Amino acid sequence: MQIDFSAAWLTLQNMLNSAVALLPNIVLAFVVYVIFFLVSRGIKSLVRRITDKRRRHRNLGLALGRLAQVAVLVFGLLVAATIVFPNFTPTTLISALGVTGIAVGFAFRDIFENFLAGILILFTEPFRIDDQIVFKEYEGTVEDIQIRATTIRTYDGRRVVIPNAELFTNSVIVNTAFEARRLQYDVGIGYADDIARAQELILQAISSVDEVLQDPAPDALVVDLAGSSVNIRARWWINPPRRADALVTQDRVLAAIKRTLVAHGIDLPFPTQQILFHNQTEETDGDRSRQREGWPAGNTPPPRPRAVVQAEANKHEARNP
Repeated sequence: MQIDFSAAWLTLQNMLNSAVALLPNIVLAFVVYVIFFLVSRGIKSLVRRITDKRRRHRNLGLALGRLAQVAVLVFGLLVAATIVFPNFTPTTLISALGVTGIAVGFAFRDIFENFLAGILILFTEPFRIDDQIVFKEYEGTVEDIQIRATTIRTYDGRRVVIPNAELFTNSVIVNTAFEARRLQYDVGIGYADDIARAQELILQAISSVDEVLQDPAPDALVVDLAGSSVNIRARWWINPPRRADALVTQDRVLAAIKRTLVAHGIDLPFPTQQILFHNQTEETDGDRSRQREGWPAGNTPPPRPRAVVQAEANKHEARNP
């Protein structure tokens, strides 16, 4: 039995001839697409350079630059496809993707959601690159705001990639949103100390630190009568409001407060706890007239000790068996 490969060979020859015939169009389409690719990068760089001069519109420049680059690349791809396949039109592509687009939309719903959230973040600018933010358990400096996700660098040298949809729908704390930032710390003094004098000394200590702003002025407010101390909240402002500056200033302020209060005899108490153990076998147990430490006193006649009551009961039983 002989197998005839002539039909298959003829089909293969036709395919090769078609490919050779399309080769000039493929080369031309490739050249055209490379040109569009270079143009898209140039447009992106131009928009970035224009917006980088104005930090306020920096994120907007990122969005416009990337969107312009994508639009030019898509247009270049359509032009290249039209060169290779003259019968191809954008209408044909839309018709082909009609039903498929719905399935793709459901499959990549999260990607599209992050994409739209990224566009809104870049346009509304709730935070910018180099801002220091707090999002849930993550805190650090914004490195980049991309279309899909935002990357931050934590203070301990790690990178966190956060989807834009989460950033857009949840609360974010921007520590560097304003030029000045207020810090605070609660200082406890003894109940026997003069509160006004302690407040005055705390304000003197805060003002002695060079990094503390005098406008707005620092303040010291009584916020709690705690179990072992009167708590005074020391508050002060710094500029710039970055994390490193906040830590350095807090270190110097707290050290100055402690030195000043101790030097002027202001007590800095710490919580203490006393544990009392009662021996219920003692005759005085529960006798408020012979009160032991820790038992409450009252105006009502004190109850008789349990040991005495039990002894009398035993005597009564012995007399009346």
